[in-house]
Amino acid sequence: MTVGLPSDKSLPESFGFRSGDRGTHTSRTMMLAELTELLASQPADAAAADYRRAIVAGNVLAKRTESTRTLTAQRMSELYALDPRVPVFRVLRRLWDADAAGRPLLACLCANARDPLLRMTAEPVLVAMPEKQVTKQELAEVVARQTGDRFNLNTIDKIARNAASSWTQSGHLQGRSVKTRRHPVATPATVAYALVLGRFCGARGQALFDSYWTALLDLSPDRLDALAFEASRAGWLDYKRVGGVAEVGFAGLLISRELEELSG
Repeated sequence: MTVGLPSDKSLPESFGFRSGDRGTHTSRTMMLAELTELLASQPADAAAADYRRAIVAGNVLAKRTESTRTLTAQRMSELYALDPRVPVFRVLRRLWDADAAGRPLLACLCANARDPLLRMTAEPVLVAMPEKQVTKQELAEVVARQTGDRFNLNTIDKIARNAASSWTQSGHLQGRSVKTRRHPVATPATVAYALVLGRFCGARGQALFDSYWTALLDLSPDRLDALAFEASRAGWLDYKRVGGVAEVGFAGLLISRELEELSG
């Protein structure tokens, strides 16, 4: 199995994707616990200023100093945008409250859209068979290969440690010192989000089901198809399949300006 990482050109900034060879995983994991606490503290229609105020002034994440709170707000904004004007976050926020079981994968999908360093470490994880060990060295090697001399060895080692933790938080890995592969919990909401991310990147029809974003779900084609139909019944998608031809509509999740940009 090979994993086709999306090219920078396929990741539109207008929808909230981030590209390049920099990323939050030089200093943080995907911060699932913090994201969960933060979103629980704010209404679904909270604005970007509300999230920042909750972290810095309200200290909802219980950080000891103002400088730590400010840095946490910055890092979480890098990973998730925390701004309803950014489509990748707006759709995440829409699905978050509807699907508690899928939250680790929802966060993983968004963090992958926003952090190039996390994307770089995906292949050693996704190609590993269940119960196979995935080592920090494997993650470090792919980062070193893709970033050249951008980072020193200590930073590459830290990126690998943080990425290993993130893939554990998402449910792709398990264990503390020894990480082994497992299947994450995929749900109709995570399938809907993965298909939206694929559409943002230009995929249509069957290509939506063969993207990097659906690969992150770790599902068989039949299970992916079944969960897509469940997402359609929930009103998030308009999904039809006739033989090998798939049609997916996103009016249940996207707003008019997003649909217009995609159709333009």
